[in-house]
Amino acid sequence: MEESLFDEKAQEALGQLFEQFWVLRSEEPAAYQLIRERENKLKRYVSDKFGFDLIVHQHFIKLEKIPVDPKSWMGMPQFSQSMDYAIFCCGLAFTERRSVDEQFLLSDITEDIRDLYPGEFPLDWTNYQHRKSLVRALKQLVELRIIKTVDGDVDLFANNEGEEVLYEVTVYARYFMRSYPDDLFQYKTTREILDSEWERHQTDARRKRVYRKLMFSPVVHRESEEDADFAYIRNFRNRLRDDLEEHTPFRLEVFKNAAFLVLQERRQRYTLFPDQKAVTDIALHFTAYLRDHISDFTIQSNGQILLTSSEFDHLITLIKDESSHGWSKKYREQTSKQTAQEVYDVLKEWEMASTERETGMIVLHPALARLIGEYPADYLEKEGLT
Repeated sequence: MEESLFDEKAQEALGQLFEQFWVLRSEEPAAYQLIRERENKLKRYVSDKFGFDLIVHQHFIKLEKIPVDPKSWMGMPQFSQSMDYAIFCCGLAFTERRSVDEQFLLSDITEDIRDLYPGEFPLDWTNYQHRKSLVRALKQLVELRIIKTVDGDVDLFANNEGEEVLYEVTVYARYFMRSYPDDLFQYKTTREILDSEWERHQTDARRKRVYRKLMFSPVVHRESEEDADFAYIRNFRNRLRDDLEEHTPFRLEVFKNAAFLVLQERRQRYTLFPDQKAVTDIALHFTAYLRDHISDFTIQSNGQILLTSSEFDHLITLIKDESSHGWSKKYREQTSKQTAQEVYDVLKEWEMASTERETGMIVLHPALARLIGEYPADYLEKEGLT
């Protein structure tokens, strides 16, 4: 019997490749083997549809994922400032000059990082903020398995620059950075780096852009009347839907101003909205209120709703008065303005809201119309709210 072109196991393997930076054989042998068994199918699919390279190494497997446009949420959530990223990159440079399994002290890497650091002002390890930034960067290097801790605790360095930790370079240190078609020093801006990606995708570039947008973004909005990527989605929606449903567990939904992938049931492997944070429940109460009172708002031709900050805060106050009986203690007790800020932040993170730079108006994007959250009937009956 001929094997299915893309069976459920291949879908599972594809999900692992998209959700993880890499799959390490030593830590996830079953996942590594699953991908190896379907390596050829996966390589063909990600190359044809996304233009991605699948790297299969004896120690790891990595899908080189490059977005059409980088988004703020694509960064490292543990990092809080640009210094963290700069120190992290200096740490990568340090490890590339070391042998696999070579051990080194914290004082060794801090000295090299200080010499390599490109900032306008030099690093000073007597400065608490500089030490905290270094701790965040080193923790990320450990989490990504680029280095491993042999002895000591880097958190102690935050309070005392004299603390030592013993590290070891892993086999993965050589493979974190992806290769570029030209020397990085030839690029002057991040835009040039992103544009260079498409020089090797002259054929079917539009399709690959669309697949990347759909798979990487919570929603793809129609940005203008001449939005060619969105027009492609609209024109080829049936073909896209059939292909994505065959190769992934997602279903494609396309509306006038927005397109996105949805799951019929929650799967722990995937990063989804709503997530486990309590504020996303409040965000769903917010969308339900918008839908129930949609006639109170002016909808722009592109499906957006514009609100001032005070109008947004006021809406949260109304929702709090109406629905906070089921919220956690934190949100019942904090001010409406504080809750409004958290709701805005989570909607912005999921590309469902933004702020106009010129006017400061809050923009609610069309994807919000697809979401709603209500209390279960049995809860309302129990609380005597029916």
